Amino acid sequence: MKIERPALYVVGTPIGNMDYFSPRGAEILAAVDFIAAEDTRVTRKLLTHCGIKKELVSYYEHNLRERGEEIIRRLQSGACCALCSDAGMPAISDPGEDIVRLAAAAGIPVHSVPGPSAVVTALALSGLPTGRFTFEGFLSTSRKSRMEHLADIRTERRTMIFYEAPHKLLTTLSDLLDALGDRPVAVCRELTKLHEDVLRTTLSGALAHFRQTPPKGEFVLVVGGAEPEQKASSGSVSPEEFSRFLAARAADGCGKKEALALAASHFGLTRNEAYALSLSIKRASADEMQKNFPQSP
Repeated sequence: MKIERPALYVVGTPIGNMDYFSPRGAEILAAVDFIAAEDTRVTRKLLTHCGIKKELVSYYEHNLRERGEEIIRRLQSGACCALCSDAGMPAISDPGEDIVRLAAAAGIPVHSVPGPSAVVTALALSGLPTGRFTFEGFLSTSRKSRMEHLADIRTERRTMIFYEAPHKLLTTLSDLLDALGDRPVAVCRELTKLHEDVLRTTLSGALAHFRQTPPKGEFVLVVGGAEPEQKASSGSVSPEEFSRFLAARAADGCGKKEALALAASHFGLTRNEAYALSLSIKRASADEMQKNFPQSP
């Protein structure tokens, strides 16, 4: 087949079942000069399945700068390249976004060869509203960043989609439950593979299920958005709940100001209301201490 030179072809790859790879994708991989792959071992299996032999260049998070410049130089010299991720569409929660940006900035044509995406596949299977949604990717492994992320989306009304690995699933379900409350969730596992399944339940139900059944495989979580709510007032927030939240954020390494900002977002308060509530709790604690341990005359 005839293809454009120079050009970068962003080729979607199967998210599980090799037979879902498109004929057009196979034609492009066979026709380009070389392939930039997130993991050359994974992409080589796809090439073998399609009966294709082609030069593979690794392109992943830890060699982005050096390898990206090399790929751009080859494209500028007139070559064409296919960009592949391990599974799904490159550049979606994937280091390929950087090479697409570099190619576009260098004036090199970029073409898409669509393929499966775990994001929309899970959304379509979830049974949750699909009209408006937001992709949140992987939550940070840093507790501080994770809590900031969850505080930011507490009032998000669109359906939310997350990726997660099996060894972190329980922690993520627990954190989502603590930060968002008990929401409907579809836990999608091993999409398009032999053992694909979808658990449609609530965050608390999913947490209970996977405590009994150790998680295996790759997961996509589709979480219901927040219901419209009246803005809370400091009087509607229990001092005990507010104090527990601040203590938990302190344990995560947050400073006082940051913890108060997160608490304001979590409880739907203004920052001034959150600060005033923290002062009232502190005064009440001091009064209780004075009452129980009065100073000697």
